[in-house]
Amino acid sequence: MSKSPFAAEGKPVSVSFEFFPPKTPEMESQLWSAVERLAPLRPAFVSVTYGAGGSTRGRTHATVKRIVEETPLKPAAHLTCVGASRGEIDEVIRDYWDAGVRHIVALRGDMPELGAAYCAHSEGYQSTAELVAGIRAIADFEVSFAAYPEKHPNSASVDLDFEILKKKVDAGASRAITQFVFDNGAFPRFRDRVVAAGINVPIVPGLMPTTNFKGTSRMAGRCGASIPDWLRELYDGLEDDVPSRKLIAGAVLAEQVRELRKEGFDQFHFYTLNQSELTFAVCDLLGIKPLKEAVNL
Repeated sequence: MSKSPFAAEGKPVSVSFEFFPPKTPEMESQLWSAVERLAPLRPAFVSVTYGAGGSTRGRTHATVKRIVEETPLKPAAHLTCVGASRGEIDEVIRDYWDAGVRHIVALRGDMPELGAAYCAHSEGYQSTAELVAGIRAIADFEVSFAAYPEKHPNSASVDLDFEILKKKVDAGASRAITQFVFDNGAFPRFRDRVVAAGINVPIVPGLMPTTNFKGTSRMAGRCGASIPDWLRELYDGLEDDVPSRKLIAGAVLAEQVRELRKEGFDQFHFYTLNQSELTFAVCDLLGIKPLKEAVNL
C-alpha cells in the first residue's frame, strides 16, 4: 500500500483551531456550527480572539466560558496589553482561571484605531513579555504567543524580533503560534533560526484559508505577510465565483500542509474564520478522523 503524501515519519499530527467571538445572532449560529463540526476532531486546543483595544472582552469571555461548559474542547483565550491597566488585565486573567480556562494566548494587541501606532497603557503591561510574566505570576496557565516568520510589521529588524521572542519564552511562554505565511520556505527557515538561537519551544505554523482572497489580502497587509504573485494569479477573475474560490482555497491549504509535513512540522494552527469546511477536509487529509460522539450545542 502506498503512503499518503500527507504522511511523514515522526510524531502524530496535532491541530488547533482559532475562532472569533460573534457579533450577531447569525454569526453566533455560524460559530457554533463550526465548533460542533470541528470538536470531534479532538484538537489540542481552540483559541478565541480578543478584539483591537480589548473591544471584544465581554464576547470573548462569554465564548470561552461556553466552550468550557458545553464542549470537551480546551479553550485558549487571547489576551492583549492594549487599552487596560495591569489591574484590569489581572482581573480578566483571574476570571479566566475561575471559569476553568488554563491556557492563554498572550499578545501585544492592536490599537482600536485602524493603523494607529502602538502605545502602551501608562499603567498597563508594556510588552507581551511583561504580560506573559504577569499571567504566570497569577496562576499556572499554559501561555502561547505570536511569532512572525516574515518579521513583525512594526519591528525594526528580524534580529529584534528574535530578541523579543526570547524574552517571551524566558518570561514563561511555552509555544509560538505563527502569523499566517504563504511562502512555505519561511516556516522552516524561521524554525531553524529559533533552534539555532537555543530557544526550545514548538513553532506551530498558522494557516489561513484564502477563500475570501480580498479579505485575506487586507489582513496580510496589516500583519506584514507577503502575498506571492502565483497566489494572486490563482484568484484573478474569480471575484464573483465563490465555488471556484473554495476549490482553489482547499487545494492551496492542502498543498501547504503537505509541504510543511515534508519539512517535519507536526503541529498546525488553523485560522478557521468561524467556518469548518476547509479545516475539516485538510484534517482528514492529515489522517485526523472525528470521534463518533457528536457535540450537541
